[in-house]
Order: sequence, then structure tokens, then C-alpha cells
Amino acid sequence: MPKTAVVILNYNGRNFLEQFLPTVIQLSTPHEVIVADNASTDSSIPYLKENFPSLRLIELNDNTGYAGGYNQALAQIEADYYVLLNSDVEVTPNWIDPVIALMEQDEKTVACQPKVRSYHQREYFEYAGAAGGYMDYLGYPFCRGRIFGTLEKDEGQYDDSRPIFWATGACLFVKADAFHQLGGFDSDYFAHMEEIDWCWRALNQGFNVMYCAESTVYHVGGGTLKTESPFKTYLNFRNNLLTLYKNTPKTAFRKIILKRVLLDKLAFIQLIVQGKIKNAWAILRAWKDFFSLKKKKVPVKSTKNPLIFKKSVVRIYFLKGLKKFSAIERY
Repeated sequence: MPKTAVVILNYNGRNFLEQFLPTVIQLSTPHEVIVADNASTDSSIPYLKENFPSLRLIELNDNTGYAGGYNQALAQIEADYYVLLNSDVEVTPNWIDPVIALMEQDEKTVACQPKVRSYHQREYFEYAGAAGGYMDYLGYPFCRGRIFGTLEKDEGQYDDSRPIFWATGACLFVKADAFHQLGGFDSDYFAHMEEIDWCWRALNQGFNVMYCAESTVYHVGGGTLKTESPFKTYLNFRNNLLTLYKNTPKTAFRKIILKRVLLDKLAFIQLIVQGKIKNAWAILRAWKDFFSLKKKKVPVKSTKNPLIFKKSVVRIYFLKGLKKFSAIERY
């Protein structure tokens, strides 16, 4: 059996550790569970040392976000597979082995995710990942079971394991060798979309990313950065632009960026109308910092990927009114 390490990156999440960690440990046996603490300022570390003295704890000196934190932690862990698990995830019996078994079928499969359902609405898919991630040609990510803010009820419609474009960072299975071979996450991202960037880089190198329907977890979501957080808005817009720039051929990117300017202006106006002034200004800051960061990024040689949706999901969702993945896929 391949050596698998379940790694939880924690930042001020003692409440989630109390709630979910005992079950993770119980249902992950015989695999090792490790907590990497991202310089928490709450009582997470004393809690772990007192209640889980035999658990391996990696204490990081600074909070470098999801991307930097996992890069530092995984560099210290020897395993064949890493399972990057958010602290606000409830796992279920036999949640690891089916995913590893699926990945073992093809040496080119370097990442995979289980089905991700909502912790609070348990019959519905959860925003971060659902039944596997996709991307349209303008860079808008969406999922089987979740298009923008619309979540589908899980009625078995996505119970087929299949290739996907990106796997969620909320519960991300990766082959350790491939993770390091591809340079890990881009630490400039801090948080949000670093897993999409990593998966896209993997696809550009000829690897595969999969969704495993035989494993299910339940995700709370928004445990570290709330949905309405201006910082979250900033990271989503900036990192999305970076991901496009790094992984799209230059000629295609020049065409895409012109359309994204218009769409992001519309998003800015919408936030102003809604009274979310700080979130609106976060979009402008994201663009400014994108142009600063792109100077040190070298776009990789990329090829056309059949998993990229060739039409605008924004147009289909908002103008055509199609809210489900199955309808969009058929459009």
C-alpha cells in the first residue's frame, strides 16, 4: 500500500480541530495524520499538544497562507501521496482508499478529489469543489454540481469518476513526486486558486487530474476567509488573472484579457451598486498587483486542453439562465 500522509494546514482553527480532527484520525487509519500550523495566534498549538500528544505537529514560523504553508510543510513530509485537507472538513468511512486506488490505475494521474458536499446542507454539493472543477476559456472556474453561487442537490447525477480540469484544495490528493516536480504551489498566491494553477500546470505537462465518486467528504467552507471579505475578493481576482497569464498561450491571453477587462468592470460596478465599496476597490487593487506580479512570471509552454469549456459560462449562466452543469455541458 502506498504511504499516504493526511496533512491539515491550520490557522487559528482550534474550533474546527476540536470538531473534526478526532474523526479524521479515526477514519484515516492506518494512514498518518499530520497538522501543520501556520503560525496561529489562538490556542490551537496548546490544544493539540495537550489532547493529541502523539500527533505529528509541524509548527511554521510565519503565516504564508495556503500556498506557502503547504509548500513548507510538505517539504518536511516523506510519503507517496499527500492528502491536503482543510481543517473544516468532515470525512466519512473509507474516504481515502478509493481515491488512492483510482490514482494508482494510471501513473499519469497526479491529483484527485472526492465528492465534496455541504456540511450544513448535506444533500447538496459544496461550493469548493463539488464533483470536480472545470474552467471556461475566459478563466472562470466552475464545478459539476456548482455554477457560480448555484449549488445542486446530489441525486447521483455525478456518480461517475472521470477526468476533471482541477481538483479542490479543500480535499486534494496529490502524488508527492509530482507535487515537488512541478514546483509545488506558487507561493505568491497566498491563498485561493493555487490548486487550480497547480492542476493546470500538471495538465500542461501531460498529467491527469481525476474526480473519485466513491469517496465523500463534507465541507463547512469559509472557515478562514469569509465570502464577503474584501481580501478574499482581492485574492480571487488577482490569482485568477495570474493563473490565466501563466498557463495560457500568449496570443490567446491577449484576446482573453480584453474581455476580462470588461467583465471585471461589470463586477466592479455591481459591487458598487450593492454597497460593497471595499470589495469593489479590491478588484482594482487586484488588477494593479497582477501587473506587478506578472513581470516575474514566465508563462509555460501550453497546449489546447479539451477540458476547457470553449464558451462563456458567465454568458450562459446570467443571460441564458442555465444553472446546472449538465445543462451547460450540453449547451
